[in-house]
Amino acid sequence: MNWFNNSKLFDLARRGERLTHIAAVIPLSFVFTIIAQFGVLPLVLILGLLYGFTDKGISLNGLSNTLTGFWAGLQLVTAFGLIYVILWAWLKKVEKRPFWTLGYETKNALSQYGRGFLFGSLMFAGAVGILALFGSVSFEQGEPAEQGIAAIGGVLLVLIGWIVQGGAEEVIMRGWVLPVIGARYKPWLGLLISSLVFATLHGLNPNLSVIALINLALFGVFAGLYAMREGSMWGISALHSVWNWVQGNFFGFEVSGNNAGGGTLINLMETGADWLTGGEFGPEGGLAVTTVLLVAIAITLFWKSDQNPEVQPNREQTAQI
Repeated sequence: MNWFNNSKLFDLARRGERLTHIAAVIPLSFVFTIIAQFGVLPLVLILGLLYGFTDKGISLNGLSNTLTGFWAGLQLVTAFGLIYVILWAWLKKVEKRPFWTLGYETKNALSQYGRGFLFGSLMFAGAVGILALFGSVSFEQGEPAEQGIAAIGGVLLVLIGWIVQGGAEEVIMRGWVLPVIGARYKPWLGLLISSLVFATLHGLNPNLSVIALINLALFGVFAGLYAMREGSMWGISALHSVWNWVQGNFFGFEVSGNNAGGGTLINLMETGADWLTGGEFGPEGGLAVTTVLLVAIAITLFWKSDQNPEVQPNREQTAQI
């Protein structure tokens, strides 16, 4: 497991003039994420002016599925897009290194992204397979215009939003928090802290349960290991994005307690015990997903491959703040 201690992500983090101190990394990861959320406010104002405000917020009922998918995707873009800008500014002004050193080198980018897209789809399909094996999932009747082929326009449009959202969460957690702490201290500490911060950031999601919180941390561990093993962020960014999209817009489940919006290709619902299915939080709150994540972690740790990322450890002292 040479890749664990000498991942290329740590080398890339050392390209700058300084590494942010752990005492700053943890609170800044929360601050950056929260500030980015304010980017959605102009869109909320626009939607309110177009469709009106209600006591439950803004209702998009009656709109075409394609238009709903467009607004849902744009909401994800505006709520998470600023994370990229904030990190770019921090790296440029403070750590003195380019954005690509977060793990976005162009070499093998397309193959890594495609592989992550495939793995993420298969992983969540595996969780659905477990639910089906226990008879804990069934088809749900819904509006014909919001599911199947009729929903394809909205489903594809919201995928653009998931690509931005999944990549944003990964770039700040596995592209910045994990490598900065891992390069300055120990890789396992970077992995642990980034996973716990990731889970904590979802602490206010609706219908959160203990199992859901554990699964969020486990996903953080798996995502960190995956990124460390590849020495790149392309694959895990794709995996995270497609995991959410397949969960919400392919199978029709809640995504971390939230409705995906934009329609669904296959409209499924959980019918078994909440501890297995996740209940109103969605499958991420149940043991079916726990099982998939544990298997994925084991495979990532112990899979033997001749194709290891090129690692050039840099043992030079780096200025730190």
